Amino acid sequence: MTTMTDTSVREFKMPDVGEGLTEAEILKWYVQPGDTVTDGQVVCEVETAKAAVELPIPYDGVVRALHFPEGTTVDVGTSIIAVDVSGGAAPAAEAPAPAAPEQAPEAPRASEEPKPEGSGRQPVLVGYGVATSSTRRRPRKTAPAAPDRPAAAVQAELNGHGPAPAAEPVAPAQRPLAKPPVRKLAKDLGVDLATVTPTGPDGIITREDVHAAVARPKAPEPEVPAPAAVPAAVPAPAPVTYDTARETRVPVKGVRKATAAAMVGSAFTAPHVTEFVTVDVTRTMRLVEELKQDKEFAGLRVNPLLLIAKALLVAVRRNPDINASWDEAAQEIVVKHYVNLGIAAATPRGLIVPNIKDAHAKTLPQLAESLGELVSTAREGKTSPAAMQGGTVTITNVGVFGVDTGTPILNPGESAILAVGAIKPQPWVHKGKVKPRQVTTLALSFDHRLVDGELGSKVLADVAAILEQPKRLITWA
Repeated sequence: MTTMTDTSVREFKMPDVGEGLTEAEILKWYVQPGDTVTDGQVVCEVETAKAAVELPIPYDGVVRALHFPEGTTVDVGTSIIAVDVSGGAAPAAEAPAPAAPEQAPEAPRASEEPKPEGSGRQPVLVGYGVATSSTRRRPRKTAPAAPDRPAAAVQAELNGHGPAPAAEPVAPAQRPLAKPPVRKLAKDLGVDLATVTPTGPDGIITREDVHAAVARPKAPEPEVPAPAAVPAAVPAPAPVTYDTARETRVPVKGVRKATAAAMVGSAFTAPHVTEFVTVDVTRTMRLVEELKQDKEFAGLRVNPLLLIAKALLVAVRRNPDINASWDEAAQEIVVKHYVNLGIAAATPRGLIVPNIKDAHAKTLPQLAESLGELVSTAREGKTSPAAMQGGTVTITNVGVFGVDTGTPILNPGESAILAVGAIKPQPWVHKGKVKPRQVTTLALSFDHRLVDGELGSKVLADVAAILEQPKRLITWA
């Protein structure tokens, strides 16, 4: 039997498929060990904090090994699949490693020794170096006794007999464990990571640990106590148990985890103001039915959201200062001369907000086509990270769930979000008489740092006026 050399095997590493993402979960493998693959063939689907993405392999060859099973979260830069590019026969099938978070994908060879900090580590996509495992890290160590000190001398010193031996060099302190975004946060907040108490797995410092260090008042330097005998180890607390028969625990990761973090950041960074207006949209609903019969919209999805989106675009054109963002670093308001219209979409993986690029420049049929593609792609779970970046204003349609209205939270980096409630018949005073009319409630949340009450009110009033009299789409265009 011919033995393959290591030079014939190419390792495909988890790429950074977004902008600065640090990890991704393997959702599904499309190949198995022994399968032949070609350059550009999709081998797996992964979920990042932004979207589900299919990964193509950049090699021709035979799959030698899958390093991780489905459901494993892997750091960017970690090898996930090995491909034999020598053109030889396929090796025997090799099952992926068990899905244990502490299991390393490949043990280091005995001849290899760990490299000290800063000793020429291989760069990866996000700039924090290559690790032999996506989850396993070296445990923190206390400074050990020098290896050449006799055990009897150490014991004698502890018992107070005889003079202590000459001082020996102290091992350098290990660098605190933290991912690049956390290190940047600590740098921005002026926090020394060496002073932060880690709560993450394997002693990793999290963002919450950094924020806790900022909020914690500085205590005075404690006096150094006299040397004392080492106390007995405190037993670890008993693990917390749960009633698995009556409770289900769902890990928060991927899109849901990113959404949760983004919403918390938005809610406690941008001062939200929400205004409401209830409006008669009977004429808009009639126009929707007429457009469905128009040959210009043949094959396109025509619904109230289409005209609501167009109404918001017209209102933004009449009040351009609403289409802006806040630059914290420069302390400036950035007014955008384009509209990337975000549409909040509920998917099986959580809430995402893809946006229609340059929506302000589209005709009504073009806008209908873009909305249809956006919704279909989101439902299939194929929305790309690029489609969810660069939004300027957003619409969230809570009316599809029968909800009257709500107080939406801004999509991070945007200045306004419009919530549309359910459209349903209600008694309404029309031309001096109470009649049943199609009515809905709109809610506009905006960032009060850059949008004052007058500007926000004008935008909301314009949207309501257009939906009440849709001919304003022509007169205000």
